[in-house]
Amino acid sequence: MARAFDAIPDHLVGWLESQPLFFVATAPTDEDGHVNVSPKGYDTFRVLGPNEVAYLDLTGSGAETIAHLRDNGRLTIMFCSFDEKPNIVRLYGHGRTILPDEPGFADLRQRFRDRAGTRAIVVLDVTRVSTSCGYAVPRMDLVSERPTLDDWAGRKGPESLVDYRAAKNASSIDDLPALAD
Repeated sequence: MARAFDAIPDHLVGWLESQPLFFVATAPTDEDGHVNVSPKGYDTFRVLGPNEVAYLDLTGSGAETIAHLRDNGRLTIMFCSFDEKPNIVRLYGHGRTILPDEPGFADLRQRFRDRAGTRAIVVLDVTRVSTSCGYAVPRMDLVSERPTLDDWAGRKGPESLVDYRAAKNASSIDDLPALAD
């Protein structure tokens, strides 16, 4: 049954970090702006403490989450169990983006595996944790991770990724600044 907590209970830490997929949800302050939900994979999520988590943000086709965090900081991260034990966990709070040239990035970066497409680390200050049953979520087996994003970023190389981000990740679809200077 559904439960709510003020912090991440110890019994959920390992479960959260072992999930192969999670979703991040953000929205701009402007009510006409687009709500964004992004799936995240790979081994990119870490629990930093009872009220703080982080994930490695990889270069992608957009930068909605970064733009929304700059706009208002609201962030929800959701995990679903797809194995035999149903479970859904949502982490609510205020998020921030730490870019590679900002203080704290290097220390946090050490907690993650090297990935060619790393563009930032997103940190969530957790204010509420909720669990629910997940009875309607289907059971599925993980076949494997897709190497596509890692391969693409590796082929591009660091300099081309900087150019790509400048062209594709400067602002959100609602024209909010994301990685624009």
